Amino acid sequence: QLQLVESGGGLVQPGGSLRLSCATSGFTSDYYVIGWFRQAPGKEREGVSCINMSDGRTTYAESVKGRFTISRDSAKKTVFLRMNDLKSEDIAVYYCADFCPLTTGWPGWGYWGRGTRVTVSS
Repeated sequence: QLQLVESGGGLVQPGGSLRLSCATSGFTSDYYVIGWFRQAPGKEREGVSCINMSDGRTTYAESVKGRFTISRDSAKKTVFLRMNDLKSEDIAVYYCADFCPLTTGWPGWGYWGRGTRVTVSS
């Protein structure tokens, strides 16, 4: 019943910005966490950022701290990831999920969407 749909990816130049969106549905409680993770070609999944939908508490990976900002629109049950100063190292498919690997590790089960691709190239 849970659904998460990512959007907003695309092609940007180095130093450019994108805002990703994660539209959620099917949650039966206001107390849940949404995390973003990414996967680059040939690399393992990497947690990026998380937000507590109830109190707005945020978490960031060290590699994106100061460049990315996670936020939420509680009424729309949507999470945003504003990405500034994008680098080649940020190239990946970005997924939103119903867990936060930065704080709880990787669970044995979870939900995520089909992802949205971010490409950084001049």
